[in-house]
Amino acid sequence: MSNGPLNLRSPREMRLMTEAGGLVWEAHQLVRKMIRPGITTGEIDTEVEELFRRHDAVPLFQGVAGAVPFPAVTCMSINDEVVHGIPGPRVLQAGDVVSVDTGCKVNGWCGDSAWTYRVGQVDAAADKLLEITEAALNLAVELLNSCEYWSEVAGQMQQLIETAGFSVVTDFIGHGIGREMHEAPEVPNYCSEEFQREGDFELRTGLVLAIEPMVNAGGREVKRLSDHWTQATADGSWSAHFEHTVALTSAGPRILTGPPDGQ
Repeated sequence: MSNGPLNLRSPREMRLMTEAGGLVWEAHQLVRKMIRPGITTGEIDTEVEELFRRHDAVPLFQGVAGAVPFPAVTCMSINDEVVHGIPGPRVLQAGDVVSVDTGCKVNGWCGDSAWTYRVGQVDAAADKLLEITEAALNLAVELLNSCEYWSEVAGQMQQLIETAGFSVVTDFIGHGIGREMHEAPEVPNYCSEEFQREGDFELRTGLVLAIEPMVNAGGREVKRLSDHWTQATADGSWSAHFEHTVALTSAGPRILTGPPDGQ
């Protein structure tokens, strides 16, 4: 794992990124209102696509190259699905959890965020999984104030997750973000000797990171399903995924995909 040159954004550029970040936040508010037993993942994706179109935003996920181009503007991954689930006719059931990942580009700048939602009431095990995964993201943002290198943040995220009895997905990690959805640096949610040796980076003002812990209730291994995109846990355990686009400003970390200032 190695990182190329880092893009450090100016205060003006970070302000411009809040346009895309704010629209992604709005998309998640729409999703939150729509999530319920009986709705299909395709219906939700259609509404997010229309929201982006109304604001002349470019969906980041739709058309991404693969064995088949990704067909939707959101990734919707249910229960044991970790990431890159394709929306469609599947109906959400009470007790499900669904991870919704989406992003867009506005005036040349990107925003990217994921959230795992409860469909009605979920059981205690699922509830704990979501709480710990969200807590890992919140911890990472908080530690940006005090840590010097990303490895320090990642190590504490990993400790929080594993102490709770869960595992960190290592096949998929966070990333830098700006003009493109995926930029340097690579931003793992765990700390390894290889990363400390070859990929670690200093937390400097101007960095903009998509921080996105993916956490499994069982083992960390994943497998790709036959649709060429959906990644599911290898052991069938459930998974959760939370992500924010976060800027390191001179005043501290700022979540660009959070609610508008004052809300």
